[in-house]
Amino acid sequence: MELNVKQMKSLALAYVGDAVYELHVREYLLHTGQVKPNQLHQKAISFVAGKAQASIILHFLDAKLLTEEEERVVARGRNAKSGSIPKNTSVQTYRYSTAFEALIGYHYLLGNQERLTELLEAAVQFIEGRNG
Repeated sequence: MELNVKQMKSLALAYVGDAVYELHVREYLLHTGQVKPNQLHQKAISFVAGKAQASIILHFLDAKLLTEEEERVVARGRNAKSGSIPKNTSVQTYRYSTAFEALIGYHYLLGNQERLTELLEAAVQFIEGRNG
């Protein structure tokens, strides 16, 4: 079955993007030499929590790191209506984190490996810089 990624619903893109980003973060943490499961989990949360993802996409937008096409994907992701919003986050934070995940899912499903890697690495570096 051929996927028409450009026509996919943003929440479907975000569903995939969430998994891709989480796997990238886990691999990154293992490469930094961390091995204790609880430490890995706690550190991973600082990267994948909705607040972190929202701050990444806002940074990408502010720094003008995205193409027009990517900005459209982000806008669609931000405006996607989900049935529920997690209790521990604001609507705005949730929408921006969904936008980030949609962007990652978009590039993953299109097979844009080079750009996907650039964005994932930029996201991790941004959070590392923020975490000190």
